[in-house]
Amino acid sequence: MSQTDVRMDGSAELRGEREATPGSAGRRRERLLVPKAEFDSYYGRPVLHEPTWQAPDIAGYLFLGGLAGASSTLAAAAELTGRPRLARVGKVGAVCALGGSLYALIHDLGRPERFVNMLRVFKVTSPMSVGTWLLSAYGPQAGLAAAASLTGVAPGVGRAATVGAGLVGPAVATYTAALICDTAVPAWHEGYREMPFLFAGSATASAGGLGMFAAPLDEAGPARRAAVLGAAVECVAALRMERRLGPLAEPLKRSRLLRLGEALSVAGAVAGATVGRRSRVAAMAAGAALLAGSACTRFGIFQAGMESARDPRYTVQPQRRRLAKTRAERDLT
Repeated sequence: MSQTDVRMDGSAELRGEREATPGSAGRRRERLLVPKAEFDSYYGRPVLHEPTWQAPDIAGYLFLGGLAGASSTLAAAAELTGRPRLARVGKVGAVCALGGSLYALIHDLGRPERFVNMLRVFKVTSPMSVGTWLLSAYGPQAGLAAAASLTGVAPGVGRAATVGAGLVGPAVATYTAALICDTAVPAWHEGYREMPFLFAGSATASAGGLGMFAAPLDEAGPARRAAVLGAAVECVAALRMERRLGPLAEPLKRSRLLRLGEALSVAGAVAGATVGRRSRVAAMAAGAALLAGSACTRFGIFQAGMESARDPRYTVQPQRRRLAKTRAERDLT
């Protein structure tokens, strides 16, 4: 028999592997009767080891580091344009955020000496090594700028430190994006193109929010503009990243914290640029919304990355797409 097998009970059934029928040109056309196998890991276990990072430490480190760096840059701009009270808010806010960021990082490392040990070498290819040296160069300048502003001692040194911290601030605010994208966590690793812009926008919005919250209305103009710019960059970068990642963006799209962060950032920026120009209470509310939105964004990015590391689909699917693209390019050549 060519098409059927006879079973012991006398019934006939098609062969389970393939069905062959003659073609119009005399050749056989085969149709698979067994569906293509879908990927599944061993007992559904993750392919990757989930990072040991904890949300309160690392997500807080991401948020506070971004706030510190962007606040120093905003403080330098305020210092150079004759807005002393806005500059003071940025300097004090930056050094407080830096202290919280360093505490969260050292707490996650487990022992303070591990941070010092990272200063023994400088590796350009290691975001953690570069970030450690950035913080070491930035921290003293931020501290000097805040101390000079609060005490009035050595204003020239304080002004130089303010400018220096402001120049290093953007790198401090964004190097954490390179840090998490350098890992194997799928949602972070594949989002390497847009993540620095997302972090930069989120940090700028939070610094603008801090300025609107604590500075007087007549000096908060740069903070309002920074909030609008930062919220716009954050939302555009998040949208582009989700579109480019395709199915891998599912953990990002499901994150309620990310959606809440975007909503708070947009609402805070709009409120600050409109009613926040005339009302001190509205400006404070808008600033608080921007700070909360930036925190939600960093915590949402952290949680979405952890979710993508737990699900083996998000590890294997990007690899298959890259292999298929490579084969297609090789076939074209």
